[in-house]
Amino acid sequence: MPLLLLPVLLIVAIVALVPISLVQRYRMGTSRQRARGWLTTMNLVGLSLSAIVFLVSAAFATIWIPHAFAYSLAGFGIGCLLGLVGLGLTRWEPARDALHYTPNRLLVLAITLVVTARIIYGFWRSVHAWRAGLDDVHWLGVSGIAGSMAAGAVVLGYYLAYWIGVRRRFRRHLTSSR
Repeated sequence: MPLLLLPVLLIVAIVALVPISLVQRYRMGTSRQRARGWLTTMNLVGLSLSAIVFLVSAAFATIWIPHAFAYSLAGFGIGCLLGLVGLGLTRWEPARDALHYTPNRLLVLAITLVVTARIIYGFWRSVHAWRAGLDDVHWLGVSGIAGSMAAGAVVLGYYLAYWIGVRRRFRRHLTSSR
């Protein structure tokens, strides 16, 4: 019997940690940071791989979830545009030995709230679709997963475009400070 409680406790722990992780994401996303070459490279590699895997997965998910790829692609494009806006709104502080930047608080808050709202809405819609007694395929389609994938793609596109811009700015700073 205690072994059966382990998955339930794990799910409860994950659900309890989601609000904490969102608050921490906002705090870190709005703090003054020093641009580092190795960090920008790692972020770009990780985000590029994530974007590829995400979009390929969304293409396959379209088999079961209507419009998953189209919504994900649109969300990714919107996220990339927001990333460019974010770069324009970022406060840059070039110094002789370092480049510091502070992302725009309102934009980071907006993206965090999009993720939060989509998590809550997706959960609410899934529960109501499941309670309605719909069959599995229909339940999956009406649960709003395509919209949630689009919200995730906005975040992925934003950070990919943003880190490309941070890397370019950092490289320009290195060449101009020599």
